[in-house]
Amino acid sequence: MSEEKSHDLHDFMRQLSNEMAAEYDRIQKRATEDPGTAGDQGEENWAKLLRGWLPRTYPVVTKGRIISADGRTSPQVDVLVLKDVYPEKLLDKKLYLAAGVAAAFECKTTLTAAHIIKAVHTCVIIKDLYPVREGSPYKELHAPIVYGLLAHSHSWKAPNSTPEANVEQTLLGYDYLHVAHPRQALDLLCVADLAAWALHKSTLLPRPRNCTPQDEKAATAYVRYAAARDNQVENITPIGVLISSLSRRLAWEDSALRPLADYYRDTDIYGIGSGKQRIWAPNSIYSKKVYDRFRVRGPLTGEANVWDEWFSIFG
Repeated sequence: MSEEKSHDLHDFMRQLSNEMAAEYDRIQKRATEDPGTAGDQGEENWAKLLRGWLPRTYPVVTKGRIISADGRTSPQVDVLVLKDVYPEKLLDKKLYLAAGVAAAFECKTTLTAAHIIKAVHTCVIIKDLYPVREGSPYKELHAPIVYGLLAHSHSWKAPNSTPEANVEQTLLGYDYLHVAHPRQALDLLCVADLAAWALHKSTLLPRPRNCTPQDEKAATAYVRYAAARDNQVENITPIGVLISSLSRRLAWEDSALRPLADYYRDTDIYGIGSGKQRIWAPNSIYSKKVYDRFRVRGPLTGEANVWDEWFSIFG
C-alpha cells in the first residue's frame, strides 16, 4: 500500500512554523540588549504572516488604537487587520475606526502568564467598544471583531514543565474573572512552537427530557488543537490552526471568504481538539426573542447549516 501524501497546504504550514522558529532564535540573540526592538520585530513577523495569508483586500497594520463611534478608545494593539472598506486616507493615522477593524492581536515573542491575563482583560475592553447585537445566536454571542494573542514561543521550558496546562489554567481562570458574556471572550491564542487555542461556543447543549429553564445550558470552551490520528501529527501546526480559524471567523462577517474557510476545514489543518467547558445559563446570555425560539425549536445542526446564524456551535 502506498504511503498517503500530505496535502501541500500542510507543507506550507510547516514551512511557516520553521520560519517563525528561525525568527524567534534570531530575535532572542539581541533581545536582552534591546527588548523594544525585539518586540517590534516579533510584531512584524506576525503582521507579515497575516499579510501573506489573508486576502489582499485586508490591510494589516501595526501599533494602533481602536476608537468607537462614541469616542472611546482601546489600549494600543500590536497588529490590526482592517476591512476592505477602510478609508485609505486614514490607514496611517494609528487611531482606527472600530467599524473598519476586522481583527486585532497582541503579539509576544516569549509568552508568560501575565501576557494571557492582560490579553483577556484588553479583549473585554475592545469588544465593549462595539454595540451589543441582537436577533440570532451568532450576533448575540459575538462582537464584530476577532481578538487574539500570538506568540513565537513560551516561558515554560524547565524540566517537567507543563506549558499547555499552564496556558489553559491561566486562560480559563481569568476568563471566569473578567468575561461576563461570551461575546467578550478572547477568540484565539497561538503559540507557534506549542499549540493553538480557539474559542468554541455551543449555542444550547442537549436538553434532558422535561427540563426546566434552570436545567438548560450553553457553553464556551478554549479548544486546544492536536492531531486527529497518529499519522497526522506532522500535519497539524499551531499556525495552520490560526490561519484556518481566523479565516472562519472573518467569514462570518464577510461571506466572500466562506469557500476558502471551508477549504481549510476540508484539508484537515485543524485536527481534533479538546477543552474544558464554561457553562452559561441561556436565559442570561440571549435576548428574550432568541431564547424563546430556542425553547421551541432548539439550534440547527447538520452540514447544510454550518453557516446559519442559528447553528449549534461556532468555532
